[in-house]
Parts: sequence; C-alpha cells; structure tokens
Amino acid sequence: MKPSRRTTTAAALATLALAGTIAATAPASAATTKAAAATATYNGACGTGYKVIDSTPVGNVGKVFLTWNESTGKNCAVTIRNTPGAKIHMAVELNIDVNYEHNPVVDSGQYTSYAGPVYMSARGYCAVWYGVIGTAKGGDSGHCG
Repeated sequence: MKPSRRTTTAAALATLALAGTIAATAPASAATTKAAAATATYNGACGTGYKVIDSTPVGNVGKVFLTWNESTGKNCAVTIRNTPGAKIHMAVELNIDVNYEHNPVVDSGQYTSYAGPVYMSARGYCAVWYGVIGTAKGGDSGHCG
C-alpha cells in the first residue's frame, strides 16, 4: 500500500518537530554539563575505605573534602580545584579539636589540581579542616567520632 501524501507530510513534520526539540534542548544540556564540570568533585585521593563525610567551598575555585575511614578511625582531607591548570599555591590542613595545642597535618605547595591527601587519627575527636587555593580559603569543623 502506497502512503498518502498527507501521511508522508505528517510524518515529515513530526520528525522536524522532534529534531527542533532536541536541538533546542542541546545547548541547555551543554550549559548544565559545563557548570557541573566547573565544580570540584572528590577524586578518591585518600584511598580505599575512605568515604566523603563533608566538603567546604574554597572561595569559588574549589573545595576541601573531609573523608572518614571507619575501620582505621582516621580522617583524610584533600583540597581540589574546580578546574586544573597552571601550578598555583594550594594547601590542605587537618587537625582535631582538643583542649590543648595539637599539631595539624599540612600539605602545602605549588599544584595543578589538588593538595593532599593528609591523614589523622581522629576516633573520639572532632575534625577541623582547612583548604587554600591561591588567595581563596575555606574550612570547617565537626564530625566528632
């Protein structure tokens, strides 16, 4: 059976409408993907068994991530840039909140994408973490375990 001219025209118009919808949504999807790519994500630098329990923005250029390993009782922290690039001053600091002076664990230097990881035994203590990327800084405390 030969399709009618009306059926062929309707099918062609439906195809064009669908293509137009896909084309119209493509730039929005691309913009969303670009925005998502510009946000730092945890890179697994702390190793096996560490789960992200918190993150804090470092200005608008990255994040410092706090992770915890239940089996070892250790925290780990890493500062990650949103977009890797030329070497820049970066740092990550991890400490525990105690009533006396305690030595923080620090990694600081000229890095392209992340500083750290740094580790500290923290079972029974609250964590304090801090990150630096260029002149941007950010940190927090909590997660007592």
